[in-house]
Amino acid sequence: MHKVLAAAGVASRREAEKLIASGHVSVDGKIITELGTKVDPEHVTISVDGAVIDLHPRKVYILLNKPRGYTSSRRDPHAVRLVTDLVKDVAESIYPVGRLDVDTEGLLVMTNDGDFAFKLTHPSHKVEKSYRAEVRGAVSHDELKKLSEGLLLDDGMTAPAKATLLALHTTRQTSIVELTITEGRNRQVRRMLAAIAHPVTRLIRTRVGNLTVGKLMPGEWRFLTPQEVDDLLKLAS
Repeated sequence: MHKVLAAAGVASRREAEKLIASGHVSVDGKIITELGTKVDPEHVTISVDGAVIDLHPRKVYILLNKPRGYTSSRRDPHAVRLVTDLVKDVAESIYPVGRLDVDTEGLLVMTNDGDFAFKLTHPSHKVEKSYRAEVRGAVSHDELKKLSEGLLLDDGMTAPAKATLLALHTTRQTSIVELTITEGRNRQVRRMLAAIAHPVTRLIRTRVGNLTVGKLMPGEWRFLTPQEVDDLLKLAS
């Protein structure tokens, strides 16, 4: 069921599992809560919160330059502002591919294609995501090496990353580091830099696969071209 919901653009696979477990999903009018429930979408009516789901929507792929202060979710009762507020002109129901926390800025892909989202976010597909982080203190060569080799966090070892020192401001005692990872754990970049005693003061995602925000200003968005979608899928294959 969670794969069917993701393919229909309802939510990512992980979010679809949460919807099922919390009783928001019904099949032919009967609420289901068991994860792993199998359905034939061509022969049943699937609803979320009473709304019947279109199982064959037009696939939409969007690139957003996310500003600080927006939550990367389609629904969150505790959020002040959602990234979906920035793309209200899109008729299809879309959701973020992965998450940027509320204080993180930069490149965010949004879609209603669950398989596409899965391929971009699952660590097994090794799609690179690059971040530019301004941190407190002077980052040393040895600390960059630790980042590149992997760090032990509270949820296990990180995969090897690419770490580069872009700038060192001695008067302000800050550094700017570029970090490229292929995972997507919760607040991973912030936690990795905190683990080497350099807390982040500003974080911007600059690249996903072969995508950059280009000339998009914060809050602006555009549709991905078919070629860009194909190139991302090739990177994930």
